[in-house]
Amino acid sequence: MARDSWASRFGFVMATAGFAVGLGNIWRFPYLAGMNGGGAFLLVYVAIAVVIGIPLLTAEIGLGRRAQLSPLAGMVRLTGSRTSPWNAIGVLGVTAAVLIQCYYVMLIGWIAGYFVMIVSGRLAGASPESLAATFARFTSTPAPVVGYTLLVVLSMALVVARGLRGGLERLSSLAMPLLFVLLIALAVRSLTFPGALEGLRWYLAPDLSALSPGMVLAALGQAFYSIGIGMAAAFCFGSYLQSHSSDVPGNAALVVVFDTAVAFLAGLVIFPALFAFGLEPDAGPGLLFMTMTSLFAEMPAGRLFGAAFFLLLILAAMTSAAALHEALTVTVTDATGTRRRPTSWAVAAATFALSVPIILSQGPWSDLRVLGMDLFGLADTVSGNVLLPAGAFLLSLYTAFVWGFERFREETNAGAGAVRIGRFWKPFVVGLIPVAVAIVWLAGLGVGS
Repeated sequence: MARDSWASRFGFVMATAGFAVGLGNIWRFPYLAGMNGGGAFLLVYVAIAVVIGIPLLTAEIGLGRRAQLSPLAGMVRLTGSRTSPWNAIGVLGVTAAVLIQCYYVMLIGWIAGYFVMIVSGRLAGASPESLAATFARFTSTPAPVVGYTLLVVLSMALVVARGLRGGLERLSSLAMPLLFVLLIALAVRSLTFPGALEGLRWYLAPDLSALSPGMVLAALGQAFYSIGIGMAAAFCFGSYLQSHSSDVPGNAALVVVFDTAVAFLAGLVIFPALFAFGLEPDAGPGLLFMTMTSLFAEMPAGRLFGAAFFLLLILAAMTSAAALHEALTVTVTDATGTRRRPTSWAVAAATFALSVPIILSQGPWSDLRVLGMDLFGLADTVSGNVLLPAGAFLLSLYTAFVWGFERFREETNAGAGAVRIGRFWKPFVVGLIPVAVAIVWLAGLGVGS
């Protein structure tokens, strides 16, 4: 059976950007920036995305193109052995993708629920205290969350069952430009509020006194989380590229630029509006469901602004979820030889079944603890702090010392355009990147804390 391939370079870039762009950009990046000094965090994050994110994403996409298979089967093909320790790159990536997908669909369900509440006017005029109570009540009541989550899972399964070109590529090619237009429109509106310029200055003028090892570590972790390195999808998407006739480094650079631009614009939407209405930028994870909804309750035409903002979140999150579903589906088809359509529905059923205990862990099963965490916290911690950085670390070592810099450079530059892997990349690929990823991994494990 001939392997699927992208219809166009635009489709590949939009689909890969759709995978990278998600809640990490529009929720996680702003709250981390808010907690870490605004402009200083933005400056460090952009530098890390360029210096570390582009080379690592180039390596992962390049390995996928070289293997012409998804991560599990692809690493076996590249190593020539089913028992090679380097096969762990695929195992870690796919395991992390499964864990992330199982709670990510729940988060999209939360967002869908809030979109309905905002559009219906149920949150209009609510106080910050009542908004906090609404969030606690909604997330701890399983029935509506299960219903919204089921709709999310069915939607992504339907997209992937339609095939690569008619499904994920078409969705991303429509959703990503729309997302960008919405972000720009919301940013322009946010900047017109009286007092918004104070928030703009806080966000864009780096306060270098805010620089600290903890802040740099947070920016490193956010770069890996947002770009999605080591999560199986980039490897999978690279396997759909025509061997030696596609621009891997140029495409990787475009994806990172797009991903970083969305995070930057999300900050332009959020921080000027927060300062204009006297709200604090350092709300942490509660920024989205409590601080922002409090903002919508106060601002003129807040229902319209809030509905557009949560629609934006749904678009970003759904493209990421569909991309992960594509990666998991093709991993199964490559391993078993099954057809795409039934496999997509089978993977969706498994995802939904695994998501239900995580949903229940926010309500009836909240007392169930593993290593002191509920099931949601456990899945998030194991995937984000252990599996992803471990996979990225192995990927960086494999690229530097097994693939080897010169072969990596030669093979990945085949088909490259203006952006090419130069010899000046070598100190980053062989030295800086493995060390940086190891630091993120050790910090996630709590070493030295």
